[in-house]
Amino acid sequence: MASSNSMTMMKSSQQQMMMMKKRKRKKEQQLSLGELKTLGEQLLSSRSHINNLPRLLNFIKHPREDFHPAYALESLLSLQSFFTPLLPDLSASRSRSSSSSSDASTTAAAHLIYSTWLRSKFDDFLQSLFSISTSALSDPTLREVVLETIMEFVKVANAGNFHSSIFHRFLHAIVHSTLGVGDILLQLLASKYFKYIDVRYFTYISLEKIARTLEPDDSADDKGATSESAAGNRSRASMEVCIRMIYHLLSRIPPLEVSVVESNYEMWSCVDAEDKQQKLRLHDRKDFSAASVTKKMKLKFSKAWISFLRLLLPLDVYKEVLATLHQAVIPHLSNPIMLCDFLTRSYDIGGVVSVMALSSLYILMTQHGLEYPNFYEKLYALLEPAIFMAKYRAKFFELIDSCLKSPLLPAYLAAAFCKKLSRLALSVPPSGALIIIALVHNLLRRHPSINFLVHQGYVNETGKVTSATDKSGVDRTDDTDSANKQGIDQFDDEQSDPMKTNAMRSSLWEIDTLRHHYCPPVSRFVLSLESDLTIRAKTSEVAVQDFSSGSYATIFGEEIRRRVKQVPLAFYKSTPTSLFSESDFPGWTFDLNDGEPVAVNDENGTLDTPKEHDHISVKRQCLVPV
Repeated sequence: MASSNSMTMMKSSQQQMMMMKKRKRKKEQQLSLGELKTLGEQLLSSRSHINNLPRLLNFIKHPREDFHPAYALESLLSLQSFFTPLLPDLSASRSRSSSSSSDASTTAAAHLIYSTWLRSKFDDFLQSLFSISTSALSDPTLREVVLETIMEFVKVANAGNFHSSIFHRFLHAIVHSTLGVGDILLQLLASKYFKYIDVRYFTYISLEKIARTLEPDDSADDKGATSESAAGNRSRASMEVCIRMIYHLLSRIPPLEVSVVESNYEMWSCVDAEDKQQKLRLHDRKDFSAASVTKKMKLKFSKAWISFLRLLLPLDVYKEVLATLHQAVIPHLSNPIMLCDFLTRSYDIGGVVSVMALSSLYILMTQHGLEYPNFYEKLYALLEPAIFMAKYRAKFFELIDSCLKSPLLPAYLAAAFCKKLSRLALSVPPSGALIIIALVHNLLRRHPSINFLVHQGYVNETGKVTSATDKSGVDRTDDTDSANKQGIDQFDDEQSDPMKTNAMRSSLWEIDTLRHHYCPPVSRFVLSLESDLTIRAKTSEVAVQDFSSGSYATIFGEEIRRRVKQVPLAFYKSTPTSLFSESDFPGWTFDLNDGEPVAVNDENGTLDTPKEHDHISVKRQCLVPV
C-alpha cells in the first residue's frame, strides 16, 4: 500500500514539474525583444539578477521548436557581454578548485560554488554556440555572429593566450557535424582566421588528436569483435563524413612559407592594439624566431597529415589526396620519408591508384633517397591499354619518361619497356600511338645498347641471330627447323617480370607497322623519327608532354588546321557514261538491250529478256559475262 502511494506521489510530482516547465516556456515565448533586452541589461548591471542567466540561455538552445534567430541573437549579445570579463577568473577558478583545502572559509567555499556554477553555464553557452554554428538550418547571419563570438572567447579566455581547449571543442563539433564542404561556416573560418599562425598551429594539433580517435582499433578482442573505430560504435558512413571534414580543413589551411620573416607572423591572440607590447615580447623570445616557428609548424603539419593518412580513406578522398600530395604536402613535411608506407601501399594496389601514387613516390626516390626495389616491376605492370584512357594519363607518361631517363638503367629493362610499349601501339587509339612513338624514340636515343632492336634479325631459342638469306643470297629458310622459322617473336607479352620477357631477343617490328597506320599523323611521325635516328647528332629528344594530352579531338583539330599543298582531285578526260568500267570487272562487260535488262542463257549463250521485267521502261545497265 505504501509503495503504491509513493509511486502515485512520484508521478504527480513529475506531472507538476512538466506543467511548470510548460508554463515557464509559454511565459518566455510571450516576452518581446525589448523585455529580453531588459533581462540582459539587468544581468549586466547587478549580480542580484543572476537568475536571468538561465533564462537567457534558454533562448539560444538549439535545436528547439520555438527557436527564433532574433531572440537568439539578442540573448547571445547579452551573454557575450556578461561572460567576456569573467573568463580569466573562470579559468583560474578551475585550476584552484583542485588545490583548495578542506578547511576553507565559508566565503571562499561559496565563491567556489558560484564560480563552478558559472563555469557550467558557460559550458552550456558554448555548447549552444557549437550547435548553432554547425547547423546548416540556422540563419547565416546568426552563424557568422556565433563564429565571431567563439573566436573572441578563444582569444580572451586564457588571459591573452590562445585558448586551445575551446578551439579544440569547436573543431571537434565541426568534424562530427553534417556540414557540406561548401558551407559558409567553413568558408568564413578559412578566409578570416586561417591566416593567423596560432590558429593554424592549434588547428593542426586538434585535427591530429581527432584523427587519432578515428583510427581503426587493431587491439580489439576476437570474441565477437567487429572492425569498428577506436572512437566508438559509429557507423562507417558517419566515419567517412568525419574523414572528409578533416581533409577539407587540412587542405584549406595555407602552408607556412619558409621565406616569411618573423614580423609578418600574425597571431589571433595578439591582434588587438593593446596587445602590441605582448606581441613584441613574444617576438623577442628565441622560440618565436622565424626558424623556430617554421620548424614547429612543419612538425605539427607533419603529425596532422600522417595521422590523417592512417585512416581508412574513402576512395574519392584517397584519389584526391594522391593527386595533390606531391605539391601540397611533401614540400612542407619535416621528414617526407614518413610517407613511404602510405605511398608504397598505394603503389601496390594497382590500377589508377598506383598511377596517382607514382608522382609522390618518384619524388621520394629521386629527392629524398627512398629505396624501392620493385619500383620498375610495378611500373611495368601498369602498362596496359586502359591506361591510355585514364584521367591522369598525361602526368603518368611524363613520369614514365622521367623514370626511364637514367643512363644507369640496365639494357634488359630498357628493352622490356621499349618492347612493351611497341606491342601496346597495335591496340591503342592514335593519340596513344603518338605517345608510344615518342617514348620509344627517347629510349633508343638514351640507351644506345638497345638500338639493335630496330634492325635485329630472327633470334632462335639458343640466342643466335639468324637470317633468311646467307652470304651468297640463297634463301635458306626451308633448311631451318620449323621451330626456328622467321615470324616467331620471342617476346612474352604476358610476363610481368621485365627480366623474363625475352625482350632482348626480339625486335621493334610493331613500330615498323605504324608506317602504314590509318591515321596520317601517326604514319608521318614514324617516318620523321626514322630520319631522327639516322642523324642523331642534329636532333634531340621528343617532348612527351606535347603528346600526352592528345585525343581524337586534338588530332582532328590539328589536321583541320594543317595546310595541304597538293589536294587530290577526280579528273576525267571525257564525261563518264557508267558507274564502273569494264576493267573493274574482268570477264564481264556492260550491255544495254533497248533499255531492258538482259540475262545469259547458259544453254546456247544467247541473251534473253526476262518476262517479269517487261514493264520496266527505264534504261538500265547489267553485267554480262564475256
